[in-house]
Amino acid sequence: MNATALALVELGAVLFALGTLGRVAVHFGMSPIPLYLLGGLVFGHGGFVELDAAAEFGHLAGEIGVVLLLLLLGLEYTAAELVTGMRRSWAAGLLDLVANATPGVAVALLLGWGAMGAVTLGGVTYISSSGIIAKVLDDLGRLGNRETPVVLSILVFEDLAMAVYLPILTTLLAGLSLFAGLKALAVALVTVTVVLVVALRFGRYVSALVDSPDNEVFLLKLLGSALLVAGAASTLNVSAAVGAFLLGIAISGSTAHQAAKLLEPLRDLFAAMFFVAFGLNTDPAAIPPVLGWAVALAAVTVATKVATGWWAAGRQGIARMGRARAGAALVARGEFSIVIAGLAVGMGAVDGELAALASTYVLLMAVLGPVAARVVEPAAEWVLRRARPAPG
Repeated sequence: MNATALALVELGAVLFALGTLGRVAVHFGMSPIPLYLLGGLVFGHGGFVELDAAAEFGHLAGEIGVVLLLLLLGLEYTAAELVTGMRRSWAAGLLDLVANATPGVAVALLLGWGAMGAVTLGGVTYISSSGIIAKVLDDLGRLGNRETPVVLSILVFEDLAMAVYLPILTTLLAGLSLFAGLKALAVALVTVTVVLVVALRFGRYVSALVDSPDNEVFLLKLLGSALLVAGAASTLNVSAAVGAFLLGIAISGSTAHQAAKLLEPLRDLFAAMFFVAFGLNTDPAAIPPVLGWAVALAAVTVATKVATGWWAAGRQGIARMGRARAGAALVARGEFSIVIAGLAVGMGAVDGELAALASTYVLLMAVLGPVAARVVEPAAEWVLRRARPAPG
């Protein structure tokens, strides 16, 4: 079998397997991300079946998947919502950052991975999965709940924090000087500011530039502009993911709605390849040594996320049940955590065990997040009943 035929057969096998895993996830009402990561572990180096011929396509498809994930996330927000969310949630956002990054930093230092590993793993444990959370809230019919704006405000803060964090991480991983790091941070801040100003004042022009009544033309212009912006952002060390996110913010109105509708199938396809590509680069044999640390991190950061959501919702005068729902909604980790770990491992700047720990941690949290959101109400009701004094 020639190389092209082999690559096609392997790629077809991977896609069919992903479809099967996705169907299993839908059947059990869970996120497919853990199963996609497991699929990558099975097909990658050290797995049961090694599919080397499809690896090159998987890497490029994974990069496109990151761009589409963040572009679609940006389309969910307007610049005005971002600004309002920042004003409303900055205190909760800071608490979220400190409470959830600290466990990752501590574990990395305990494992001897140094400052680079600490900065990387701190980001992995900090950022919640906007994609998983949005889907869970929609599935559970909670988008109109009073606590949901609190959850979304914290997610907005996290996404903007990533716009600053990723350029710094990229600079550190590349081993550049302090001056280069400060320059990258300045570029990131200026870029975010300019995009928000453009989106607030001239968003209709950006929307008009990519819009088209023909779906084919619209899709080509939209995807082309996303890849161009992502590539330009990556060149400036601002991160391709953040560049795509900022482009999504700049597109608004009916154009954003139509863009999301067109891009969702592509996002799902390439995002699945992204998670598989990460799994392909993780040796399953490296997981058992870090499993205990992953479980400990999961236990601690479930508690810190719940506490963050509880406190943030309480500041808005929300009742205890709503506070519990807000906290449980924030538990899931997913796409951004893998983006951070993949960036660090791909540049060869951190210990290879970090990829195994990140994969195991995300597997646990991507499962625990939706489960926590579903069981929080009956669990909270049981606790409240037990806490009430007996009558008479």
